[in-house]
Amino acid sequence: MNKNSSRSYVAIGGSGSEGLDNLRELMEIWPTGLDVTVLAVLHRPSGHVSFLADILRRSSSLPVEIASNGQLMEPGVCYLGTPDAILTLGSQGEAQLIDGRNDKLRNRTVDELYKSVALHAGNRSVAILLSGALDDGSRGTEAVHHAGGLTFVLEPGAKPKGMQQNAIDFDGPISYVGSLPDIAELLRVLLPASNGG
Repeated sequence: MNKNSSRSYVAIGGSGSEGLDNLRELMEIWPTGLDVTVLAVLHRPSGHVSFLADILRRSSSLPVEIASNGQLMEPGVCYLGTPDAILTLGSQGEAQLIDGRNDKLRNRTVDELYKSVALHAGNRSVAILLSGALDDGSRGTEAVHHAGGLTFVLEPGAKPKGMQQNAIDFDGPISYVGSLPDIAELLRVLLPASNGG
């Protein structure tokens, strides 16, 4: 990967219907004109057809693509994997798809994505953790923090402890905890603009 590039790699993770709603809302208000590549994962059972890309395309401010293994991922696009092919970032900015059949990684897909972005994008990595059950995302968020990247967690509110609160309580500070509009505005301010932005 070009270490002189200013491009950031933003990894978004969540689970369940709330995580889906969060992701849809965030992509609808996503700030345009940023030099960022967006990679998103949600917990989805393997072996099932997913309509996630179709759902997001209805309102996303960015184009939404299902990544192919080895595909060089471009800025200004939101990339997804599939329930059977979990999206991570490769060393040259390409999509690396991990075998997710038989639910091998179902409850660790967010950590896998975040860790890959931390490893290959370093201080240009960004993690955004949305709603979800259990503690997926905590270790990956820590990895992004230790790589010098930015970490954002959607305010968990009064809901039962899940992914957001577990990440907040985990070892490693979070850059910001707040609402989706607040996170979107901070991304606009903190992340690099594209040449045409």
